[in-house]
Parts: sequence; C-alpha cells; structure tokens
Amino acid sequence: MFPNLLNGKKILLGVTGSISIYKSLELIRLYVKSGAQVRVVMSESAKKFITPLTFETISMNKVLHRESESWDNDLNHIKIGAWADLFVIAPASANTIGKLSNAIADNLLLQTALAYPHPKLLCPSANTNMMQNPIISHSMKMLALSNYTIMATQSKLLACNTEGDGALADPEDIYFHSAQMLLKEEFWQDRRVIVTGGGTIEKIDDVRYLSNFSSGKMGSSLALALFFKGADVNFISSRFPQRLPKAMHQISIEGSAELKEYIVDSIRVAKKGKMTKPTLMSDANPQLIQKKPFLFMAAAVSDYLPAFPQHGKLKKADVGEKWSLELRESEDILSSISKEGIFTVGFKAEMNADTALQSAQAMLEKKGVDAVCFNLLHDSSSFGTEQNALEFITREGRVILDKEEKLSLSLKVLELCKSL
Repeated sequence: MFPNLLNGKKILLGVTGSISIYKSLELIRLYVKSGAQVRVVMSESAKKFITPLTFETISMNKVLHRESESWDNDLNHIKIGAWADLFVIAPASANTIGKLSNAIADNLLLQTALAYPHPKLLCPSANTNMMQNPIISHSMKMLALSNYTIMATQSKLLACNTEGDGALADPEDIYFHSAQMLLKEEFWQDRRVIVTGGGTIEKIDDVRYLSNFSSGKMGSSLALALFFKGADVNFISSRFPQRLPKAMHQISIEGSAELKEYIVDSIRVAKKGKMTKPTLMSDANPQLIQKKPFLFMAAAVSDYLPAFPQHGKLKKADVGEKWSLELRESEDILSSISKEGIFTVGFKAEMNADTALQSAQAMLEKKGVDAVCFNLLHDSSSFGTEQNALEFITREGRVILDKEEKLSLSLKVLELCKSL
C-alpha cells in the first residue's frame, strides 16, 4: 500500500478457523508491499479453510503449525514471538477469544499469544449471536484491559447468510492500525491535531462554483502520517483523494466560511484536550500533562468568492450574452483565528520564483504561524501529483526537503515539527 513505510518491521500474523480467513491473505500482501517481513502461525482449525502452503507462498516464509514446529530453529511458539515486532490475530474466532481471555493454550497459536509479552492487535470475526454472547463480550473486555488492541467488527451480510455485526474489519483498516502500533511516537501519541486540505468550493448558484486545482493529497498525506504516529487527528477537507482509516475523524466541507467554523470549533475542543497517560510529578500527587495541539493549514482557501450566491440555477436566457460575476475578497482564515495555546503550520504555494521565498518567509510574521511549508509551483500540472518538494521555514531558518512521495515527505515534516 505504501512502499517502504514498514521497512525492517517484523509482523507475526495468527490465523484461526473462520470463513473470513481469506481476507488475511490480502492483509499479508499489504504488509509485504510496505516492506514488512511477515510470518504466520495457524491454528489447526484454520487449516480446514486454507492450507499452510498458501500462506507460505504469500508471506515467503515457513508457516508455524503443529506439523512444522521445530526446536532446531526459531519455528516454535517461543522464538517466533521473540522475532516479531507486532503480533496480529486476524481473524480471531469466538473460540480463540474465549480461550485467550482465560489463558488457555491448547494450540500453537494460543501458546504463541500467551508467550508474547508485547501489545497485540486482535481482529474478531464471528456470527452476530456469538459476538454478542455475554461470555464473549466479557472476554473482549478482559482482553482490552490486558495488552490487546481490539479492532471493531463490521455489520454486513455474514457468511451464514444473516445480516448483523461480526464481520472482520477491512484488511486496509487492520493495516492502518498495525502501522500505527509499529510507528507511533511518544511526542505525537494522543496529541490532538487539526489538518485541513483541499481547495474550498465557493458557490455561485446550486450547480456552479469557484474553486482551484488543489487535490487535497498533501493534506490527506499529512493526516495519515499523523495517524501513523499516534496523533488524535481531525481532518477537515473539501476533497478526500485516498482511503483513510475509519478511526480517523474526518469532516467534509465546501466553502471557506464552513471551513473556518470547523477550524475554530476544532481548536476549542483540542485545547480542552484528551489527557495523556499519567506523569508522576510526585508520588503523593499524580497529575496529567496535556500536550499542546497542532494545526496544519494545508487547505487552499479561495482568495475571492461570489458576492451574491444564488439559489437554484441561473438561466443563460436570464443572464444574457455577457456575464459579469461580482466577487468579494474572502477572509484570511489563518490570520484571523486565535493561535494561542496551539502550534500552527501554514502552507504556501507560489509560482513567481523571484519573490516566492520572500513571500513565504513574510508569512511567519504576517499570519503569526510557527512554521511555513513552502513549495514552488510551475503551472496547473503541479497540482494533484503523487510527489512534492517543500521548504520548511521557521524563524530560526529553513530546511529543504527534496521531492518525494507525499506520505514520506509528510513524515519528514512531522519530524521537523517536533522542534517547534
């Protein structure tokens, strides 16, 4: 999905006896395409659905199951866990969930899970009545209190031909959460961050509008990078050009007035904050420290908007041969909002190479931001590309970030933001 994102990471995938096991093959493909090494441990029930050979072919590694376990190498339930950076169980059947919560280890997958000391990602899949059984519900709560992160199931037509909750989460969402568990950092974890993206859409009438060529890809990549780093992301955009995690808070907007309204409200909520884990200031008086929020203003806000937007559709016959559309200057959102108690990063796109850098540097004082991400455009073809190049400008200086894929570029921007 994202080449090189998981380079050097080692993922152990546990698969159990569920009809949704075929989705785990797609999950392995996503991990491998991102550069991760993947190994699989199977319950005996899982082998009734898919053979170990299939998983070996997809993962390019020997599968651990009852017939393959060996103590001459690391293909056993102790050493394979020591190898892994992350243990994902997908799908996790109701039987497996019940046994895990009671520390029952009567197959290799359960033994591996019991011996694995680090956080694990559990992805349930079962019939609705099985998932809602009070014993399974209690088991899920017990596992959530242990070192398990639990993915929510989906409501859809299940394999038993009944509609209900119990379907395995989409492989893409399991991938997103896996990447977050592997890549999250203390600096960003649980920090509230607002990201804006896309070009605003200013209504002329109910069928026409003014906008710009901004695709929203940079804002979307920033939001995704922040999610991977563990931030509590609120992504506000007019366009959503790529698949994002369902767990990410996303708000769709159109015009600049609506954008400002959501930014102001989001900043207010962010300042209240979600408290981070306790930091002991003293043994007698533990306190919680709130992390300062961030705003990344990557949206391309229209400089002008129609002075008199119309309801319905303006008829050509009523307008006549010539149409003079009256525009008024839009509010400068970034200048107008209060930045007290929040880090603010602005984005500046220019085309005049002679004055572009000076204009970007002036933005620091003019709009009162902490940093500016500046890029020089050539023409309209510069929009909507998969790659970008930026200069990260602060009052202390500037850092040139060479052209690369926008998610990788976003991760570098986040690293620079840690010094603000």
